[in-house]
Amino acid sequence: MSTPSSSLRASGAARFIDVAWLRHRPHIGSEVLILLASLYFTVFSNGAFWHQVLPHPLAQWQLGLALLVILSGLHALLLALLVPTRAIKPVLAVLILVTAVVSHYMSAYGIYFDADMLRNILHTDRKEASELVTWRLLIPVILALLPVAVLTRVQLIQRPRRRALLVRAGFVLAVGAATALAAMLAFQPLSSLMRNQHEVRYLVAPANYLVSLVTVLGHDEPVAKPARTPVGLDARQVPAATGRKPRLLVLVVGETARAANWGLDGYERNTTPELAQANVINFSQVSSCGSATEVSLPCMFSRIGRHDYDEKAIRQQQSLLHVLDHAGIATLWRDNQSGCKHVCDGLPTQALDDTNDPRWCDGKRCLDEILLQGLAGQVATPMRDRVVVLHQLGNHGPNYFERYPPGFERYSPVCRSPDLGQCSRQQIVNAYDNALAYTDHVLASTIHALAQLPGYDTAMIYVSDHGESLGEKGLYLHGVPYAIAPSEQTHVPMVMWFSSGFASDTGLDLQCVRERAARPASHDYLFDSVLGIMDVRSHVYQPRWDLFSACRGSQVAAAG
Repeated sequence: MSTPSSSLRASGAARFIDVAWLRHRPHIGSEVLILLASLYFTVFSNGAFWHQVLPHPLAQWQLGLALLVILSGLHALLLALLVPTRAIKPVLAVLILVTAVVSHYMSAYGIYFDADMLRNILHTDRKEASELVTWRLLIPVILALLPVAVLTRVQLIQRPRRRALLVRAGFVLAVGAATALAAMLAFQPLSSLMRNQHEVRYLVAPANYLVSLVTVLGHDEPVAKPARTPVGLDARQVPAATGRKPRLLVLVVGETARAANWGLDGYERNTTPELAQANVINFSQVSSCGSATEVSLPCMFSRIGRHDYDEKAIRQQQSLLHVLDHAGIATLWRDNQSGCKHVCDGLPTQALDDTNDPRWCDGKRCLDEILLQGLAGQVATPMRDRVVVLHQLGNHGPNYFERYPPGFERYSPVCRSPDLGQCSRQQIVNAYDNALAYTDHVLASTIHALAQLPGYDTAMIYVSDHGESLGEKGLYLHGVPYAIAPSEQTHVPMVMWFSSGFASDTGLDLQCVRERAARPASHDYLFDSVLGIMDVRSHVYQPRWDLFSACRGSQVAAAG
C-alpha cells in the first residue's frame, strides 16, 4: 500500500520527467536535419505526385522505392548546396509551411506548379486570391506546424568551419551517389515515366515551385521595364472610300469559357439561347494559346502566337493593339478582370472591376454587363475607326456562382463554395453553366448595343482565353501545362457578328465565313484576322493566318 509520501515522490518524478522532456533539445548535424526534412517532403508533401505515378503501388513497389530515394536525394542536394547551416532552420520552417499550402492545391484542384502557374499566382490580384483561401486550407497548415514545432526544438551541432565544409562535401557526395544508384537500378521504369509523363515533375514539392520561381525571376522583366520591341511600325490603313462610315470592332475576350459546355457547339444544355437568335457565326473547333490567362492573353495578341511560341519574345514585343495604333486606328481596353497582361501597355485603358455601380457590383466583383456601361459615350467622338477590347470576368473559378445575377440561375442546385471538393460534380457544372448562360446574355447585349449605335459600321468577335476543368480526371480550374492540358482547358468557343454595313463595306462574304467556321482555327488567327478586317497593311500581316482572307475577294489588304 502506497503512502502519501511515496505518492508525492511519484508525482514529483512525473513532473520532473515532463519538464525534462520539454527542456530536452536534441543535438543533430545540419546534414541529418536536411535528410530528415527531405524525407518528410517526399513522404508527406507529395500525395498528388505519388497518386499520379503509382496507380498500383503494390505492383510498382520497386519504382516507388527508387523514387523515394531519388526525390529525397534531390531535395537533400538542393538544400545542402544552396542553404548555409546558419539559415537551415528558418528556411526549412518556411518551406514546410509553403509546401503544405502548395500540396493542398495540387491535391484539391489537380494543379501543376510549373513556371506559368507560378506566374499566374504572382500576378493575381487580391480578389482572385481571396476566393481560393478556404477553411480547408487551415488543416494542412495546422498539421505543418507540428514539424515546425519539432524543428524549433532541434539544436544544430556546431563544427569548425573546415570540418563543417568536409562533412557537407561528404554528405553531398554520399547523397548524390545514392540518388544515382537508385536511378540506375530503376532506369527502365524511370525512363518510361519521364518519357510518357514528363510533366509529373511539376508535382514534386517543394522542388517544383522553387525551380519555377527561379525560372520566372530569370525570364520576367526587371522592375525598371524596358520599352517593348516595336512591331509593325510600317502599319498603314487603306484609305477609306468616300462616304463610308467609320468601323467599330469590339473584341470580347472571354474568361474560362470552354467549348464543351457551349450551346452553339452542340452541348446538351442550351447555354447560348440568345446568341442562337442573333445570327452569329460560330467557330466550333478553336484551340487556345495556353491554359491560363497569363499565357493566353499575351499569346493571342502577339505576332508570334502558339505556332512559333517563344514566351520571352512574346512578353518583350508590342501587341496587335500597338500595330493598330501605329496604323492610326484608335484602341481602348476595358477591363473587368485582372488587367491586360501588358497587351495594352501605353494605350488607353479603363479598369471597371472596382466600379461601385450597385446594379452590377457587390463591393467585391462586378458582373460583366459593367463593360457595356458608357461604351457608346466612349466611342461617340471623334468618329473614327476603332477597336475596343472588353475583357470579361466571365466564368472565372472557383466562385462560378458569383459570376451571374440571380435571374440566371437556370440550373440547380449549384455549388456555392470556392472549395469545389465540398460539392458534387453536378453542382459545379450547374453553377458553371449558369455563368456561361450569363456570358451569352452579355454577348447578345453587346450585339444589340452595336446594332443601335449610330454613325458606325459595327462588328463583334468573341473568343475565350482558355477553358476549364470541372472535375474530369480529378482536375479543376485550369493551368495544366500546355503539353498535357486536357481539351476542356484548350478547346474554347468563338463567335462573330457583323452588321450588314460592316460586311458590305469590307467586302466580306458571310456565307464564306460560315463555311470557314466549320474548320479548325486557333488564337493564332486573331492577329492577322483583325489587321485584315480593319484594312491594315504591314509587313507583319500574313494572309494565311487571316480567317477572312479567302472571303473578301480582291479587297484583302496585301502584305507589305
